[in-house]
Amino acid sequence: MASEGRLHILIPIFNDWEVAALLLPHVDRVLTEHGLTADVVLVDDGSTVRPETFDPPSLTRIGSLGILELRRNLGHQRAIAVGLTYVYEHMKPSAVVVMDGDGEDNPDDIPRLLAKLAEEGARKIIFAERTRRSEPLLFKLFYRIYRLLHVLLTGTRVRVGNFSIIPALALSRIVVISEMWNHYAAAVFNARIDYDMIPTARAKRLAGQSHMNFISLVVHGLSALSVYSHTIGVRLLVVTGTLIAATALSLVAMLVLQLFPVALPGWLPSAAALLLMLLMQAVTAPP
Repeated sequence: MASEGRLHILIPIFNDWEVAALLLPHVDRVLTEHGLTADVVLVDDGSTVRPETFDPPSLTRIGSLGILELRRNLGHQRAIAVGLTYVYEHMKPSAVVVMDGDGEDNPDDIPRLLAKLAEEGARKIIFAERTRRSEPLLFKLFYRIYRLLHVLLTGTRVRVGNFSIIPALALSRIVVISEMWNHYAAAVFNARIDYDMIPTARAKRLAGQSHMNFISLVVHGLSALSVYSHTIGVRLLVVTGTLIAATALSLVAMLVLQLFPVALPGWLPSAAALLLMLLMQAVTAPP
């Protein structure tokens, strides 16, 4: 068991044991260089590949290394939620660093997160703001489309991932937020928990292939949007109401024009019929 009142590092893992064995020495080296110690918890998200032995090289500044095994694969975000809840209830940390296990969250940024946390009096969650990504061009394109849709539907820009540090006080608030089981970062923003950011660049994956594909990206995006379901519902209601009003006014204007002896274009009746159908569909559409 890890010690209470210490820094903990939470890393969800799905089959990436080779990468984790490379990542942990890097984390340990960074802790050593900055005179830090931490306990690490790997959340095994129902991996289908089981290593015969998981024995990273000698670790000097990682006090304890535990593996929390989930009975089935829950997905990245829910694995984080389970891990945070477990760490909060059983380990009582001073702070928790959440980072991905593929190496793209650079361990060199951990001291910077800690420094910003101390600067804010350990009152805010500190996120690593992404300033540069390392994925292929097509992935970046779809990700930009997702970010645009996210802003339009929620009014919130997507600027961070999971990489962050959570002080103990904020951790006690996060673990009771039901939306965290859908998306950790979105739940923090939606719950209006105090946070700040530091700029970071995504590193390259240490080994193997990423599990994030187009389908995974869509699921991830929908999970984030689901946290803002009420906001999205209101925005869509306003847009629908505006379109209904504009359509109704256009129909009224066409009817008024029929009362005056002016030459009307031949396409006007067709346009009026189309607007009428759109109005009927908008009014009768289920909520």
